[in-house]
Amino acid sequence: MIDALFGSKTRVKLLNLFMNSPDRTFYVREITRKIDEQINSVRRELANMLEIGIVRSDSKENKIYYGANKSHPFFAPLRKIFTSKEINRDDDDENAVWVKRFYTVGDVKLVIFSGKLVNDFDSDVDLLVVGNVSKVKLGNLVKIIEAEKDISVAYASMTYEDFYYRKSVQDQFVGNVLNAKHIAIIDNEHILENGK
Repeated sequence: MIDALFGSKTRVKLLNLFMNSPDRTFYVREITRKIDEQINSVRRELANMLEIGIVRSDSKENKIYYGANKSHPFFAPLRKIFTSKEINRDDDDENAVWVKRFYTVGDVKLVIFSGKLVNDFDSDVDLLVVGNVSKVKLGNLVKIIEAEKDISVAYASMTYEDFYYRKSVQDQFVGNVLNAKHIAIIDNEHILENGK
């Protein structure tokens, strides 16, 4: 629905990036990697957004960096739209569908959506699956997620024992996932109770 409202999937992804990282700037190739869109459509939409004034640009080290223009009169309302759960009013229903799908890949204990799956474009991982799972079935499910959400998904899986150990020794990878913006779609062992 929001794509229709804003007229372009690339524009929506750019707004999502800028409104969820208002204090950061990005160069074009970095943007294309983060939102997984073609460079020409990114450049076209950036030019449109610069003309409107919702995006600003700065030149550093022979690169042009783009970021949100926080002084634009529409910055606050756009930020509210793109950081609100109301964008996906059907999140709970959608999550219920994902729960069923993840149970088909094996004995799943924990599934965490992070990164692009929760509109956080600074995370290195978008999906973490914990449990005894079929790598093939998980890979196939990731392909479905990528097709439905029109993004590329960086994912990792590990056994419950491995995850529990890594969490207990404050492993950097697990810590980065848990300290970043995330949603636990499945948490059968209540691993993440009390916030972490």
